[in-house]
Amino acid sequence: MKKLLATVAALTALAGPLAAQDYPNSAVTLVIPYGPGGASDLAGRALAESAGKYLDEPITVVNRPGAGGMNGARSVSEAEPDGYTLLLARVGMALTPAVNPQASVDWDAYSFLGSLEATPMILAVRADSPYETVEDLVAAMEENPGQMAYAASGATAIDGFTVQSLLADAELDPLTAATLVPYKGGGELATALLGGHVDFLAISAASLMPHIESGDMKPLMVFAPDRMDDLPDVPTASEQGYETAGQITGWSALYGPKDLPEEVQETWAEVLTNVAEDETWLELAERRGSISTVGKFDMPDYAKEQYDLFHGLAKDFGYLAE
Repeated sequence: MKKLLATVAALTALAGPLAAQDYPNSAVTLVIPYGPGGASDLAGRALAESAGKYLDEPITVVNRPGAGGMNGARSVSEAEPDGYTLLLARVGMALTPAVNPQASVDWDAYSFLGSLEATPMILAVRADSPYETVEDLVAAMEENPGQMAYAASGATAIDGFTVQSLLADAELDPLTAATLVPYKGGGELATALLGGHVDFLAISAASLMPHIESGDMKPLMVFAPDRMDDLPDVPTASEQGYETAGQITGWSALYGPKDLPEEVQETWAEVLTNVAEDETWLELAERRGSISTVGKFDMPDYAKEQYDLFHGLAKDFGYLAE
């Protein structure tokens, strides 16, 4: 019996590396930690379509929303580290643990396979607004502290930090210079601005571009590494001299459970190298208003920088104790 068990153990040990070398030999599940139809869902399905060309097995997309993306993130962090369960990670995977000590998954509870895209945020006002530039908007808030309102999904959500970082950079009080009015989801936020319930907002480009293209909104600034192709005349926050605001943008990345085998990581490095030049990926990114960043960031370093950024802002703005 002992000899039989030893033989089984040896075969099992041998099977691990061989299985990794044959990766993938069945479908890969890509978990999207938010609901269908949103920016993360579109990014995940675009990745599945594009990356699937360079794998021998299909990529199956599964939406697992809840707890601000943490339900899906936790399910992947706790999955078997074999490369068959991956995560379409979003900025919330760094932001949530940065502002919430009780977050169920830490920012570094993953294998970082690579960056995918920057998803710009746009500072916008209604088309009939008297403000034509960011400077006009800031000046109005200086003259009337607390009188102007903006829509966001929460004070410590990314669309809350976009505005608060801008106010801090402009040497205004990030919590009192303008009044945050909370709404759920990009559609409600955009409707609030269009309906005149708030004066401005800074939310995802995907939620605002249809209204900008229709002429119902004016874009004043973009929170992104580069200007958007669809808005070439609209400056970025960095170009306008807003240092902290210039570090804030939405993003997507590809994560897996911690301790993925080296062969799995090498496979995805090769796949993402192909995706970076893939016409389908680039076309769908442009259609979403995103900027492809495949191969442009060292993802572990970038994720840490993003965690540190939001953790620092949460302390500076008084959401966390020093």
